[in-house]
Amino acid sequence: MPRKPNYDRDELIERARDLFWQRGWAGTSLKDLEALLQMKPGSFYAAFGSKEALFALAMEKYATDGRERLKALAEKYGPIKALQLFPELVVQNDGAPAKACMLSKTLLELHAHSHPLAHEANLYLLKMEAHFSELFQQAQSAGDIDVSRDPKVLARRYQSDLLGLRVSAEREGVDAKAIAAEIANGLIRL
Repeated sequence: MPRKPNYDRDELIERARDLFWQRGWAGTSLKDLEALLQMKPGSFYAAFGSKEALFALAMEKYATDGRERLKALAEKYGPIKALQLFPELVVQNDGAPAKACMLSKTLLELHAHSHPLAHEANLYLLKMEAHFSELFQQAQSAGDIDVSRDPKVLARRYQSDLLGLRVSAEREGVDAKAIAAEIANGLIRL
């Protein structure tokens, strides 16, 4: 009978996510992961199969966490208020290893190499854009946004603004909170 692993798989994926998020795909070696997760090569491969498989799990964790945070805001405050609060939440970062979006960083790093992880990152970004679109549609139904506005176009612009905000937040001397407030205020005039 195989032994039960003596580690918390979700916690290891979270730690790996943070390392990948900070250093990227190429900047993170197997040795880095083994050291961070305190696993020997055999245990690492038994647990995750490969660096690529662990990276895919880390991206899934990142994407799921973002959607859940937005969903919780929408349940508590409604769709338009959630969309207004989300940019500030993105900037707060709460001890995250990087401010720029892990998915966009992955897409930029790996797209030129036609790496399958770039395709996966793009799919997660598209899912988030669809989630934004749903919230804009709900806000229209509630009368908070003019019905002449296309929720898909609004979602694409909103996501673009958030990605730009995240990159700006990495730069020194940039007031990311002010930019987040501008994005939020821009939603009032829709």
